[in-house]
Parts: sequence; structure tokens; C-alpha cells
Amino acid sequence: MNQDVTLERFEVRLSGLGGQGIITLGRVLGTGLALGHGYQVTQTQSYGPEARGGSSRCDLVVSSGPISYPKAESLDLLVALSQEACNSYYRFLKPGGILVLETDLVKQPPTNIYLGLPFTEMASKKVGIVQAMNTIVLGAISYLLPFVDQKTMRKSLQDALPAKIRDVNTKAFNLGYREAKREFGDQPEMWKGKPEERKEYDI
Repeated sequence: MNQDVTLERFEVRLSGLGGQGIITLGRVLGTGLALGHGYQVTQTQSYGPEARGGSSRCDLVVSSGPISYPKAESLDLLVALSQEACNSYYRFLKPGGILVLETDLVKQPPTNIYLGLPFTEMASKKVGIVQAMNTIVLGAISYLLPFVDQKTMRKSLQDALPAKIRDVNTKAFNLGYREAKREFGDQPEMWKGKPEERKEYDI
């Protein structure tokens, strides 16, 4: 359970293409935040009719207290792993929100203010399995969000995986966390919460 950062409401959208593991990424992130960190979390998802290559989206709303409305409409964090996703969802990013891109697939960002890594290339060349890309993204998000504890999220990931792919995905998670720390710099101050306020929401 996380007792350091109180969240009133934090909205995340993970978006990209079918086959990139967006829904799995959202499920693991949401489970880690809920069971591992003690937050209340809602998850909604949508994807196109094509199993692979169509659009895919997973939204999370995270809070220390009850969540009155489960859908994400004013995003604190948008992760866009395709150009189409970036084009479609950038308008929902609130002022001061953070945009994270897959830089090899999003060639025309709508703004020059974003954080990016070549997640797919990293999975292929540094992990050896392109399907581990979503786990690299999870590691990067775990660095970026100040209310996420790295060890707790990694344990949640490991618990969600069968033993035969646990090691390679742990490697991918660690890679994403390490590269985000190196490339993204300091975590956004506005996300660090106010632990002395809203004690009635502590859980």
C-alpha cells in the first residue's frame, strides 16, 4: 500500500495498435496500482474490429478515494504508441499533462513538448523479443509516475506472468525504467501529490 502520495484523481490513457499489448499493459498497471499500492482504480478499454493492426486503447482512473466517474476525459498522461493514436487522443490531454511517444512510430507529434523512446526497437534489439515492448513501456511509466514504487510494480508484473516468460519481462521492465530515468530527467513536480492534504482519502 502506498501511504506517501494522496491522489484526488489521475487519468491515464494507453493507446496504440492491436498487437502491441495495450490491454495487457493497462491490466498489469491497474492491478499494480490497486493491489500493490492501495489506490482505487477503474479500467475501461476499446479496440477496433481488427485483432492486429486496428486501434487499441485502455484508460485508467486512479484515486486515493472513491471514483465517482470511471471514464478518462481529461488526461494527465497519454501514452501513444502509434501515429493514429497520437492524432486521435492528444486533444484529451489536459494542460500540463504529459505525452509519451513511441518515437519510431509517431513521426509527426502534434507538439514539441513530449517524452519519447523507441520502445519497439528496444524490445527487438535489447531484449530480443518484440512482444516485450509493452513491458518496457510499463517500466518507463513506473519511473515517470512519482506515486509508483518500482519494486512494487515489478513484483505485480512478475505475479501476473507465467514462470517461463517472467525473467525476460523483468529484464524488459528494468530496461524501460532505466532508459526513462536516463532520457526523461526529473519526474514532473506537479504529479508528486500533497501527502499532508485530504487525509480523509487515505486508505
